Amino acid sequence: MTNRDVEAAWSYHDGTKHSWQSIHSDSHFLDFPNQPLPFKVYEELEPLPLPRDFSNTGVEALSAIAGRVGGAGDGELDLRGLASVLYYSAGITKKGAYPGGEILFRAAACTGALYHVEVYLVCGPLAGLEPGVYHFGAHDFALRRLRRGDYRAALVEACGYEPSVASAPASLVLTSTFWRNSWKYRARAYRHCFWDSGTMLANTLAVSTARGIEARVVAGFADGAVNHLLGLDTEREVSLAVVPLGKGSPGCPAPPPMPDLDLKTAPLSPTEVEYPAIGAIHSASSLATGREARAWRASAPGPSTKAASGPLKALQSLADGAGDTIEGTIARRGSSRQFRREAVTLPQLSTILHRSTQGIPADFLEPPGAMLNRIYLIVHAVDGLASGAYVYRREEGALELLDEGEMRRVAGFLGLQQALPADASVDVFMLADLPEVLDRYGNRGYRAAQLEGGIVGGKMYLAAYAQRLGATGLTFFDDDVTEFFSPDALGLSTMFLVALGKPARRRSRR
Repeated sequence: MTNRDVEAAWSYHDGTKHSWQSIHSDSHFLDFPNQPLPFKVYEELEPLPLPRDFSNTGVEALSAIAGRVGGAGDGELDLRGLASVLYYSAGITKKGAYPGGEILFRAAACTGALYHVEVYLVCGPLAGLEPGVYHFGAHDFALRRLRRGDYRAALVEACGYEPSVASAPASLVLTSTFWRNSWKYRARAYRHCFWDSGTMLANTLAVSTARGIEARVVAGFADGAVNHLLGLDTEREVSLAVVPLGKGSPGCPAPPPMPDLDLKTAPLSPTEVEYPAIGAIHSASSLATGREARAWRASAPGPSTKAASGPLKALQSLADGAGDTIEGTIARRGSSRQFRREAVTLPQLSTILHRSTQGIPADFLEPPGAMLNRIYLIVHAVDGLASGAYVYRREEGALELLDEGEMRRVAGFLGLQQALPADASVDVFMLADLPEVLDRYGNRGYRAAQLEGGIVGGKMYLAAYAQRLGATGLTFFDDDVTEFFSPDALGLSTMFLVALGKPARRRSRR
């Protein structure tokens, strides 16, 4: 099956939908003795510790999230800058206790706190680091060299000579180890590959912007070639996105020989369960060559827009400087576990929506500012805004009222009958026109739509925390969300949900 046989995407999407019936007839349970290790650990490779004395940029978070910082893209990538990007994208930022032991929380949100997204580095010569292919170990904040030598040319070819990859002194590659997430979420975990790499990429882009390091998300690449470069066992782990960092690097030399890698890693758990639907959609959305990747990028659509037909409420915006630095925001960020039923202000909501939708530098979003997802909201408590259902008309900088009224109960239902979306101040849903996306991009468009939803959701997390609010990503009853926002959302498919509001402190246990 090729990327253009889009029955595969529809089969996966429809087969992994949540509904009231599917949830309440489900007998799945969590086998905690078999819970996967949250890290990939190479048992026989020496760690190369990364510097921890990287400086705080002092750049205000709301500007970095929007990608608007003076001189952005002019910074030189060095080892300290690289370490900073890795730490604030995938590093351990806090620890928490739970009845079974200790959990190490990362810089970016991840479904179930299962942390299945790994980060690799492909670089030329950097000050303090030899050219090579490396794995980033979050557990000890160190790199481990998988291949010695400059392999950037191999990555450039795999990406179809994408200019940002060709000029970058280094590129990150994000991967997912399926079992670490499917242990809990089963076949739906493939969606989470892109939700969770997306929230991580939101951090990566913001921190890179703050440090003046040019960064871009590249989703078009020859899967097999990149997986081979990293030495992945593709039955268990696959590449998701390439992120070139920096620019102005001279031409890459021809890569050294690239033998198969057979590197020992610690077992994830006593047994692993395979979910064939994951392998099927990943294979069907894979690209075979760099040439195919280049052609795939050429099909990038313009923005899909729809004219407003109802009353509009103009958004307001907070001035830059109203929030924390990007580093401070990421260090404080978490996923809110409980909200107070209190109002946020219209400027706060306006700032979150505006800063998170200023465009993503990505190879599948052209022209700049294009979006695959449309943003819908259920507003419960926003000063100056009536409660009800809205759609965000980005071009007008306004919210269009679809239906007015108290909707906490229905929001709780749509968010898988959980208290969080009912208690939040606002619930933000991202919905994509999958027929249009798949027609242009093939099955790989499904990856792109989910990834964009994760990145925008990750930006919303950061914009909320920068204003001392809270946020959490949630799952949902797919078709019920579409039906709720129809007729405006007729034919659209839900990609991501973020609840926003004022977090409530949990009572301490004695």
